[in-house]
Amino acid sequence: MSYVEKQNYGRYYEDFTEGMAIEHWPNKTITEAENHFFSLLTMNHHPVHVDKEYAAEQHHGKILVVGPLVISLVVGMTVKDVSGRAIANLGYKKISHDAPVFIGDTIRAETEVCKKRDSESDPGRGIVTVQTRAFNQRDETVLTLQRTFLVPKKSEK
Repeated sequence: MSYVEKQNYGRYYEDFTEGMAIEHWPNKTITEAENHFFSLLTMNHHPVHVDKEYAAEQHHGKILVVGPLVISLVVGMTVKDVSGRAIANLGYKKISHDAPVFIGDTIRAETEVCKKRDSESDPGRGIVTVQTRAFNQRDETVLTLQRTFLVPKKSEK
C-alpha cells in the first residue's frame, strides 16, 4: 500500500460531488521569517514586504505578507483533502486578494467543488474544478481562487 493510500491523501474522481464543501485543517499562522524568506526566495524585494520602517509609513502601517505566499500556503493547505491524488494541476484562475494579510495572521481555508467531468482523452480520469476561500482569524475573506486538476478514477487505481 502506498503512502498516499495509507494516509487517505486526496480523493479519487468519484469522491467529489458538485457543491461539496471541505474545511481544511490545520490552520496556519504566518510568521515574519516565512514572509521574509519567501520574499527573498522569489526575488520580491519590495520594502512593504520586508522593511518594517518603510511599511510603517505606508497605507496599512505594517508589513504586508507577500501575495504569492498566501496563494501557495492556501493551495498547500488543500492538498491533503482535495488534490493529493491529482495527476496534474491544469490551471488556476479567478485569484483575488480580498483583504490584506499581515504577519501573525492565522489563515484557514474552505473549498467547494464547483464542477467535475470525465476526461475526454482518458476514460480512467476526471477533471475537477474547485473554489477555495481563505479567511483570517477575524473570519475576513483574504483570498479566493479557482483551481482545476486531473484525478484518477477508482477503477484505475
